[in-house]
Amino acid sequence: MADDSPVTLDRVDWQLLEHLQRDGRIAVAELARRVNLGPTATADRIRRLTDLGVIAGFRAELDLERIGYTVIAYVRLRYPSGNYRALHAELERTQELLECHHVTGDDCFVLKVAARSMRHLEELTGRLATLGSITTSVVYSSPLVSRLITRPQPGSASVER
Repeated sequence: MADDSPVTLDRVDWQLLEHLQRDGRIAVAELARRVNLGPTATADRIRRLTDLGVIAGFRAELDLERIGYTVIAYVRLRYPSGNYRALHAELERTQELLECHHVTGDDCFVLKVAARSMRHLEELTGRLATLGSITTSVVYSSPLVSRLITRPQPGSASVER
């Protein structure tokens, strides 16, 4: 069984994580210079943070509009039963379903969808509607797409007491 308990991170770990969140392709030598460690110690820390599951992976962030996905929407799905096989099958076969979150409240799932057009979105939501009742919200703009997680400051609401 995996240990999902929080990992204790020191100041240098947080510095490494902040730099890697900004640029996952930064060279270890440059990263080492920025955090005032040797390259070997830096690589060892990155390996340890990865092994502990703090760093879940490295990937390229795509500009969806530049590759033809001009419509982003969130679909709330009210699923009628506890058997999620059909949903999981749809998630497997549909690359345009970017995220799926099982949530509390009236809706069971919230899905992030990327579509090439409104007609394409209509096709995608039509398939999702066969699973249960849906509500779709199209994204106009995204003032905050993602945020860096930084070291909590003492006295802030995000630090446990």
